[in-house]
Amino acid sequence: MRLTRLLALCSGLLFSHVVIAGEALPQRWVSAGGSLSEWVVALGGESRLVGVDSTSLYPQSLRSLPGIGYQRALAAEGILALRPDILLGSEEMGPPPVLAQIKAAGVQIEQLSAKPTLPTLEHNLTRLGQLLGVEAQAATLIADYRQRLQQQAARVSAAQAKQPAPRVLMLLGHVGNGPMAAGQDTLAAWMIEQAGGRNLTEHNGYKAISSEALLALDPEVVIIADRRLEGDAARAAMLEQNPALAQTSAAKNGRLLSLDPTLLVGGLGPRLPDGLAVLCAAFYPAAQALTAEASR
Repeated sequence: MRLTRLLALCSGLLFSHVVIAGEALPQRWVSAGGSLSEWVVALGGESRLVGVDSTSLYPQSLRSLPGIGYQRALAAEGILALRPDILLGSEEMGPPPVLAQIKAAGVQIEQLSAKPTLPTLEHNLTRLGQLLGVEAQAATLIADYRQRLQQQAARVSAAQAKQPAPRVLMLLGHVGNGPMAAGQDTLAAWMIEQAGGRNLTEHNGYKAISSEALLALDPEVVIIADRRLEGDAARAAMLEQNPALAQTSAAKNGRLLSLDPTLLVGGLGPRLPDGLAVLCAAFYPAAQALTAEASR
């Protein structure tokens, strides 16, 4: 009898702890950072999102949520009006005085690293799993992501056994402004390398590139990530604004690729493995053709 009462007491205490932990989880989320918003959705937390920033465009359903502006230029009033329990973003989120004002209002600020490494992603997903109460689901997503990157590495290894890595340059474009070349410490550079390319830049971050520098680098492949335009429109705008681009090997051989710029915001996101596969296929078309022939 005494043992039964003890077990009942322990069960009651455990149940109470679970309820309290569940009640303590933030229920109203505002997310500033496209990739982080996508991970919240992937972990089943979309119903908790009450606002997102302008880079949070996927899935399409997020576009119907109230907007809070650009992640680097947030305003406290609009965010606080949504009565959030938590504001999620990366170290790119700001400005700092606005974050301090939001925190002073009692909102939890959760800033996760946007560093493009698998250990960083594992840490971020583990933390999101804790905040959403879905730790097991987060662990599953981590394992799946790791496996997909391993598969991508195998594709690159097989392709490079037959041909050298192409010389690649990624340009971030915006109507009316000169192109910015992606540097060594960017997610863009990480994508180029993971897809099997050789990033040509030596600087860090994103920096303007002159026509002379563009011609000197003479990339074999140019990836264009435009903030407003897509596909053929993005390529045409970049060529019009930067005539020197037409003289590069990439343009002459029709190897100007278009990339969704939202893939580059907030760290490694759920859609990146698919993006890497597309880039890899464009980097090594001969290898892809051989694969297609072998499968027939």
